[in-house]
Amino acid sequence: MPVGPLRRVMRTHRRAVRRTAWIAGTLIVLLVLWGNGIHNIGSSSYAANNSCTPLDAQPDPEPPQLPDTSRDDLPDPKTIEGQTTAYTQTSAIAPVDSNPELSQRLPATVESADGPQQTVTDTSRILALNQNGGLAAAVVGLGLGCNLIGRDIATSVESLMPGSDDLPLVTQNGHELNAEAILELAPTVIITDTSIGPYDTQLQLRDAGVPVVFIPLGYEAGVHGVEAQVQAVGDALGLSELGSRLAERTNAEISQTIQEIGSSQAPTDPEDKPRVVFLYLRGNIYYWFGRGSGADTLIQAIGARDVATEVGFDGMAPTNSEALVKAAPDVIIVMTLGLESVGGIDEAIKLPGIKQTPAGKNGRLVDMSDYEVMSFGPRTASVLAALSTAIYDPEHSYQPEHGPDAVEKRVDEIRQDRAQEGDGA
Repeated sequence: MPVGPLRRVMRTHRRAVRRTAWIAGTLIVLLVLWGNGIHNIGSSSYAANNSCTPLDAQPDPEPPQLPDTSRDDLPDPKTIEGQTTAYTQTSAIAPVDSNPELSQRLPATVESADGPQQTVTDTSRILALNQNGGLAAAVVGLGLGCNLIGRDIATSVESLMPGSDDLPLVTQNGHELNAEAILELAPTVIITDTSIGPYDTQLQLRDAGVPVVFIPLGYEAGVHGVEAQVQAVGDALGLSELGSRLAERTNAEISQTIQEIGSSQAPTDPEDKPRVVFLYLRGNIYYWFGRGSGADTLIQAIGARDVATEVGFDGMAPTNSEALVKAAPDVIIVMTLGLESVGGIDEAIKLPGIKQTPAGKNGRLVDMSDYEVMSFGPRTASVLAALSTAIYDPEHSYQPEHGPDAVEKRVDEIRQDRAQEGDGA
């Protein structure tokens, strides 16, 4: 072959070798970066709320501390008089990992609890909306709290992550979703469940192109259903591994708290345990939360006698004075706003049925925030600790100067409405 053509062939060959080497090297670099989270740029690494300040990561369980009171020094829970409000002492949630983007895998395709599959490609602007704030708590625990861009009425981001700015409220008239307010925030994913609605609004948001993932309701399992809920949120956000770790941490905190309550607060003799019912009050109507409502698991977890289970009362349904008198509870658990809706403790103990019970005669109602008491998730251990202490050791229960902002605001509104009705009469 002549020298000229041979040189051209050799130059072409060398260029091909260099191009192949460059492509191979580039692929290797991309694969390494992919494994370290580059595929998630623009998702969890972007904080929607730049002023947000999450707590330091907490990989290991840290259950709440109960008062250092000897069980021998505690009063007989059946004879305690007066109302006690149960407050959680540590509402802020530490993320299980401070760098969730390193383990996040997007896109994430999951089956929404309402049926259709949803594919999440971006978690930079999250809305987590349900009736008790548990879904937002899970998002914070997974390390994406600073990506929350709005809230429901039950969620106080300030309490979940100290130092963060207040986020816009996207619910109206209680727990009714406002589609216009939500779409204005341009969410990239919505995590929700059927405790909030209306469903047509949630479908409207999905039709607008936003992935809307319904998380299965875990009320029937109650305390024992936390793992499934947390894991479902983690899966939807491409954080399955962190979901497992957060679920394990939360379950460990719950188990350790239940064990501590059993060893230091709850009576050991079944006959000494207080008889407890959970009532949902609204005006002159009250519902009994029975077996399978979630409230039964709370009562059992704090070592009390769940009257609903003993008599075989299932679900949530209106009750009557005869049934309540027959149940003879020593303690009645209620939600704070429900108690306020009937006019407070003085009016509540006058309600038919309640006033004839041991709890009514002793004024022994224990109330807790509507947005906490049935919030099954990363805060459940704190809920159990607060509820147990309010029942067994009220003298040492945590009593802050001010309650949760959302609750106090609603209490003021209820009182103003009642005052206006009185003026009108």
